[in-house]
Amino acid sequence: MIRFLVCLCAGAAAAGPAAAQDWAKARLEKSPRHGEWVKVKHGDREVTSFVVYPEVKDKATAVVVIHEIFGLTDWVRSVADQLAEAGFIAIAPDLLSGAGPKGGGTDSFKGEEVRKAIMGLPPDQVTADLNAAAHYAWKLPACNGKVTVAGFCWGGGQSFRFATNSKAIKGAFVFYGAMTEKDQEAGVTKIAAPVYAFYGGNDARINATIPKTTEAMKAASKTYDPVTYEGAGHGFMRAGEAPDANPANKKARDEAWKRWTELLKKV
Repeated sequence: MIRFLVCLCAGAAAAGPAAAQDWAKARLEKSPRHGEWVKVKHGDREVTSFVVYPEVKDKATAVVVIHEIFGLTDWVRSVADQLAEAGFIAIAPDLLSGAGPKGGGTDSFKGEEVRKAIMGLPPDQVTADLNAAAHYAWKLPACNGKVTVAGFCWGGGQSFRFATNSKAIKGAFVFYGAMTEKDQEAGVTKIAAPVYAFYGGNDARINATIPKTTEAMKAASKTYDPVTYEGAGHGFMRAGEAPDANPANKKARDEAWKRWTELLKKV
């Protein structure tokens, strides 16, 4: 299952190395919001996670942010910060926690080692990590009891998979990620939350999975609302924020962000 998703997302590297995110790091450093590192525990496992709180009066909806195949990068943490800026609690777990050298996480890997490590993650461990992160967010005094999940590329596929494994989430937001064949055949019937998807028009590999996903979701009477942003490539949410973003990716990122936050407000 994990290997299937990785093959579909392997082309994400073409969008630029995750290491080249100085602009995302600079944005984080200037943020006035409260972000903190926490250890989310389940069983004998600890998952290092980045949590950011919005500056709002009332309790807020939470979003579990699932990183790309590049791991928990500065850009992913920046997305969490931007969600908090928009009024939501965001928690971004490092799913490579403990998998790196000397028990480290994403930042302990070099180059292609990150992608190879993610390819080796046990699917059930990923689900357990996400469940723990969702439960942590749900218990926060600042949370209104509503928790959603969102992911990018590899994380987008994991958003779909998590939707088949959790009855608690109130929405799944899939950014250019594919539902696995196994989930199409069996897991789709377990989905309880609406699934909203975001795709780049110039992403034939991932977009080739949309018809079967649409068919499977419709057959199971599940909500699946995909939107394709013409001219945008795979990874447009990150690429569209970069200083050298092309017009199509930037436009797609801005439109997708608006759609995402407006949907979150309706959860």
